[in-house]
Amino acid sequence: MAAELEQIPLSALQHWCYCPRQCGLIHLEQVFDENVYTLRGQAVHAKVDKPGVETAKGVRVERAMPLWHDELGLVGKADVVEFLPGGVPYPVEYKHGSRNKAADIAACDDIQLAAQAMCLEAMLGKAVDEGAIYYATSKRRRVVPITAQLRVDVVQTVQAVRQMLASGKLPPPLVAEQAAKRCKACSLLERCQPQATHTSLMVARAALFDPCA
Repeated sequence: MAAELEQIPLSALQHWCYCPRQCGLIHLEQVFDENVYTLRGQAVHAKVDKPGVETAKGVRVERAMPLWHDELGLVGKADVVEFLPGGVPYPVEYKHGSRNKAADIAACDDIQLAAQAMCLEAMLGKAVDEGAIYYATSKRRRVVPITAQLRVDVVQTVQAVRQMLASGKLPPPLVAEQAAKRCKACSLLERCQPQATHTSLMVARAALFDPCA
């Protein structure tokens, strides 16, 4: 019998895509701090985090729906799942901020949504070709096609997170170009200390070539 996979939270995929070190701090070292951005996110999720089912405009809507995917070893919940005609599930992920995010940041949200879609397919046996991300600030949705490439990205991200958890090693901080855009908004900046870590890495690398360094 194959060994049961360690369950990975769906949120870990978004964290890894945004910053592997952030993912490691949260899911490996089990630390988390609040800042204005995380508090805004909690406010956005205040309603959808409460499990419930309702009907809106003839569409069944389920909030905080538990999700899992045994083959990938994923577990979590969907903020909202709308059930279209024929019972086809349509996941909607809620995020704070504007829908006009930078493409590389928006791609992190897409990974999380696609993983939810794949869980729904495995659970319900119905194809999920599309979902949406609702941005609270702009109060608008961004439709996300669940493409073949996005599915591959989900699988690769799951593998990367699982390898990190198995190794027990915290990933290094982002490179300077990425850090300039992402670290400022991260609530774990003080714990991460990316600048100090970069300096330590430079010293260690120098020592490889100069034993007196």
